[in-house]
Amino acid sequence: MTEEQLKEFVKGLGQPAFRGGQLFKWMHEKRVDSFAAMTDLPKALICRLEETCCIERLQIGQKQQSRDGTVKYLFRLPDGNCIETVWMQYSYGNTVCVSTQVGCRMGCRFCASTQGGKVRDMTAGEIAGEIYAAMADQGQRVSHIVLMGIGEPLDNFDNVMDFLSIISSPHGINIGMRNISLSTCGLVPRIAELAQRRLQLTLSISLHAPTDEMRSRMMPVNDAYPVAQLIAACRDYQEETGRRISFEYSMVRGVNDSPETAERLAKLIRGMGAHVNLIPINPVDGSPFTATDAAAIRRFQAHLTRLGVNATVRRRLGTDISAACGQLRREAKRSE
Repeated sequence: MTEEQLKEFVKGLGQPAFRGGQLFKWMHEKRVDSFAAMTDLPKALICRLEETCCIERLQIGQKQQSRDGTVKYLFRLPDGNCIETVWMQYSYGNTVCVSTQVGCRMGCRFCASTQGGKVRDMTAGEIAGEIYAAMADQGQRVSHIVLMGIGEPLDNFDNVMDFLSIISSPHGINIGMRNISLSTCGLVPRIAELAQRRLQLTLSISLHAPTDEMRSRMMPVNDAYPVAQLIAACRDYQEETGRRISFEYSMVRGVNDSPETAERLAKLIRGMGAHVNLIPINPVDGSPFTATDAAAIRRFQAHLTRLGVNATVRRRLGTDISAACGQLRREAKRSE
């Protein structure tokens, strides 16, 4: 529950609203795992909470440590399902990449997360729990969050919005919206809904191709929301929020990595001041796609730069572990 939801909840138990604020701080600032540890709550309320509620914690199912400091967790949820979370170290602080669904129904053909489809949405508390469990294991604070793990965040819109409220609250771990990035494959109606909230997070669009023919080959969602419709929604989002959009662009050998494609991409996003993040894809079993080699990615980047596009190549982390999102979960399901 968000802080406001907790206040309404305790009022329903006959308690003043400020008790809900205390409860929120115990769970999200101090991150205790029992009601008995909440020493400033009345004993009668503690007994009622113990009778009717629970504080659930994610359990580490597997943990992979990379030579570069990246840590990949397979967390087990209370119902037995598993999701993945990644801890990454940068010069500016620690970043956690969180999952928002168990599985995914978007069907992107270069992604391991979507193989097997969607099982269910994650709750706001489970998403926050990924961060708390990773922080507890690492013994360090998180400064940045990316919603780019398993699942499509905007397909779990309400729970993700509650998660953002919880995680950015000054009464919790207080991670500012400007330090949060949300990635979507392009659910146009939800992008419009997100724009109305005027959050100061960074919206990242998984674009991956500048034409419908090319993008539909990689991403079935493009059949529902074609490129022109998606870019129009992005321009509206920028106008509404004043926030620059980042475009993710996975480099696939022989599909979207030609100089002609770079020119089409530059023309498509001209005038947006957007950032393009070029991503060397990780190999995924069962995918028909392979990664563009590093030299070709650099040439593509240089071509975009000459065309006036701000483009960078994503730093590759965790290459010696199951780096591609969804691989560790799939391996665990196979072993089970």
